Amino acid sequence: MVITGILLAALAGALVSLQTIFNSKVNERTGPWSSTALVLFTGFLASFAISLLVEGKDTFSIQHMKPWYWFSGAIGVGVVFCLMQALKLLGPTYAISIVLTSQLSFALLFDSMGWLGLDKIPFSWNQLVGVLIIVAGILLFKLGGKSEKPNAVAPSREGQ
Repeated sequence: MVITGILLAALAGALVSLQTIFNSKVNERTGPWSSTALVLFTGFLASFAISLLVEGKDTFSIQHMKPWYWFSGAIGVGVVFCLMQALKLLGPTYAISIVLTSQLSFALLFDSMGWLGLDKIPFSWNQLVGVLIIVAGILLFKLGGKSEKPNAVAPSREGQ
């Protein structure tokens, strides 16, 4: 079970990166809000069709759900919009690094506080140090010496 969870999490990470790049390409052709609508609409169609195939009539079994969970789709709008804009402004690697660090930081906060119906997981300083190491890695990646691009045409050595 743990191996399956690790593989699914790794696949999710790869798909988020791939989706982000695809979303930015859609955003180049349309505006940010129409891109967001298109991306989420096609996601809705795909997930709805798969849900009907896999779950059948249970697709519509949504009793006993807390009302605030209905806002998940609206949160998704913010995720897609912000990620597309960050990618355009920062580039894929830097934007995704910041997104993942933010995601990890908030997951640590939500877990340790037991918010939003999560089981409370005791906070440890090792967890915080892990997040700070990731932040340091991002800073090292972004700020740590930029290599010079090689010249497209080598200068002529005539006359030497």
